[in-house]
Amino acid sequence: MLSQPKRVAILGGLIAAGLVLSGCSQVRGHQGYISDEVLFSAVAPGIDNRQSVEASLGRPTFSGQFDSNVWYYVSRETRQLAFNSPRPRDQQILRVQFDAAGNVVSADRTGLELVANISPDGDKTPTLGRERGFFEELFGNIGAVGAPGAQGPSNDPTRP
Repeated sequence: MLSQPKRVAILGGLIAAGLVLSGCSQVRGHQGYISDEVLFSAVAPGIDNRQSVEASLGRPTFSGQFDSNVWYYVSRETRQLAFNSPRPRDQQILRVQFDAAGNVVSADRTGLELVANISPDGDKTPTLGRERGFFEELFGNIGAVGAPGAQGPSNDPTRP
């Protein structure tokens, strides 16, 4: 038989190990519209209009920035491991385009093939100007105030 302190130590170790290992599990996430294959395939050009699409699919995720006659329904599934950035696992975008009268002209679907992985170049934004160090930034203006040729406040009322 194990003594009471050993049991508590083993139980505490198992709980700690369980907590540490639970941090390594994948986190699933969903963003956007909850897609339904039957409703997506029910949108038919020439038959549906703006009201029927809204009645069956609901309000769009967003409408077109340059053309308000285009509606987008976006659905995305992601997975994330520990502290890594989430990665897309599945994505569906339904683009519904209307004519001026509000009738459906086209309904296109795309998926994960349009996801782009953008990697910024470096961790600094390039700027024009001088590269100044910490101490130069801190003490760089000493002596510059009131230097010859510098514009100071004017007591002349005719000058702004």
